[in-house]
Amino acid sequence: MSISMYAASVPLLKQILQSLDAILGKAESHASARKIDPAVLLQARLYPDMFPLVKQVQIASDNAKGIAARLAGVGVPSFADTEQTFAELQARIAKTLDFINAIQPEQVNGSEARDVVVYKGSPYEMQFQGQTYLIHFGLPNFLFHVTTAYAILRHNGVEIGKDDFIGKF
Repeated sequence: MSISMYAASVPLLKQILQSLDAILGKAESHASARKIDPAVLLQARLYPDMFPLVKQVQIASDNAKGIAARLAGVGVPSFADTEQTFAELQARIAKTLDFINAIQPEQVNGSEARDVVVYKGSPYEMQFQGQTYLIHFGLPNFLFHVTTAYAILRHNGVEIGKDDFIGKF
């Protein structure tokens, strides 16, 4: 039996975004309990040339809505990158989940050969077919940024583990 494009994408995006939301909640509690300015965690990075936590979450959100939209053949909603607090990042994740929840299986299924363009019109423009985009670019990119956000928080002492990353499914 084969797996549908919807089953291979949307449920995983939801699961990991919900996990990211919960991890951010634990990070905020960690900062509060230890009297750490939340901005310290929000601006933390693994290395000076890497994006800080806040940007990792924004990019993860962008990737999730981009994957769902491109596979469904609808426009990718644009969110301003203005978040400065844990609550604002969690609101962004909620908005992303609202968008993804509106995507129906029939919009995504059959998108294996759909033409997908990312970074359209830029020097970085890439063209894929749907299945290649999902498996080789979209999901790896999404998971990279969520993993990096997790690693930043774990590196800064937030008590999270693999179960927090994987979340509920």
